[in-house]
Amino acid sequence: MFIRVVTISTVVSIFVLLLLLFLTSPANAGPFGLLLLFVSAYIASVGVISAALYGFRRLMVVVLSGVPRSVPLRPLTFRRAYHFAVPLAAAPVMLIGLQSVSPIGLREFILVTLFEVVACIYVSKRIR
Repeated sequence: MFIRVVTISTVVSIFVLLLLLFLTSPANAGPFGLLLLFVSAYIASVGVISAALYGFRRLMVVVLSGVPRSVPLRPLTFRRAYHFAVPLAAAPVMLIGLQSVSPIGLREFILVTLFEVVACIYVSKRIR
């Protein structure tokens, strides 16, 4: 059920994002349109990153199943992938927001990356 909710919200947000990008301009959209753009981009990013993490981990389990390991590699549940995708999806939205204010330099990119590392460490500690 959870996977269906995430999938449906991702598809709807991608549809809204495409409508906003093709039918409006930033000058005509106004503040609510820009907010809707950023929110739909975030929701779409969460869904895509969740599916990518879930699929990549399952692929790694299949590929590395023959390799002897002291700790067996287990597949990542979709809910856990979603928990990691929530902070990771903020990075593209933050970078787009920063780009709209001023050009993104190395310092801004490092700060966003540091934020993402800290957020992922926090999530990994909280969901155990």
